[in-house]
Amino acid sequence: MYQRLRKILHTVCHSQYQGFVLLALGLLVMSGPVSAKRTLLVMGDSLSAAYNLPSGQGWVALTADRMKATHPHWTVVNASVSGETTSGGLSRMPAALKQHKPKLVIIELGANDALRGLPLELSRRNLQSMIRQSKAAGAKVLLIGMQMPPNYGKAYTDGFVNNYRDLAKQEKTALLPFLLQPIALDRSYFLPDQVHPNAKGQVKLRDHVWPVLKTML
Repeated sequence: MYQRLRKILHTVCHSQYQGFVLLALGLLVMSGPVSAKRTLLVMGDSLSAAYNLPSGQGWVALTADRMKATHPHWTVVNASVSGETTSGGLSRMPAALKQHKPKLVIIELGANDALRGLPLELSRRNLQSMIRQSKAAGAKVLLIGMQMPPNYGKAYTDGFVNNYRDLAKQEKTALLPFLLQPIALDRSYFLPDQVHPNAKGQVKLRDHVWPVLKTML
């Protein structure tokens, strides 16, 4: 780079615009390379899709707002869909990766699998395929887990949690074990349905995800 600059300087040294060119080149060197735009892709369900809230109040949108200030070279694409299962996410993953070419993918899926009584092994395979497709496309992965209430039975609830833990370990991805952890025991952070976070709860989720996410940017 500097050899090229020397050649340019030699060419313009006798130019009437010498002072201007030297100043411009100096500023270019000091500023350094411009950071290339990068994309964060979020594949989630209603918990990431700001269910029954204005889209700008969801934790993903709040995270995008924060990143505009802290990491302006990143763009956030929220491809979350209310009611989405791991099977639905898997079916959409190839097109999403091709279209957005993300450098980082957040996968927050699985709760609707449990609500529909889908086998744990099916959820595991789907999540594993999504992780592997993301990594094959050159993206890092943050896997975000959920937990099921005790009435699902100990075998199922333990297996559900272990799916995320074991996959993160096996696939060497980052893991946030439980998205709702900071609000799960305080119902004031939920909408009247007592399932989906309200605007106050969304702020808590943003702040819960951020410490892990920021280390990956």
